[in-house]
Amino acid sequence: MFCMHDTASPTSRAIRLERVLRRAFSPVVLTVTDDSARHAGHAGARVGGETHYSILLVSEAFRGKSRIARHRVVNAAVAAEFASGLHALALVLRTPEEHEAARA
Repeated sequence: MFCMHDTASPTSRAIRLERVLRRAFSPVVLTVTDDSARHAGHAGARVGGETHYSILLVSEAFRGKSRIARHRVVNAAVAAEFASGLHALALVLRTPEEHEAARA
């Protein structure tokens, strides 16, 4: 498993996102990247960041699910974060086989 955080605080949104996604999807790969600085001045951006994230999540849980269904289950899993200031997620959601093919 690989995980990346751009913030060091143990209560950061990146860490909370990681915890929720690990519990919900048992990923083989999970990368959470805070992209908030790139969106400063845009809609939904806040001073202090933690509003815009990119997530790479590779899990067996996505097998047989459409792209839209995958996004729906991930967004549902992190709904509390959206309610507390998360503005946007850029999601790459794959099965392990899809991930291996994308890396080839």
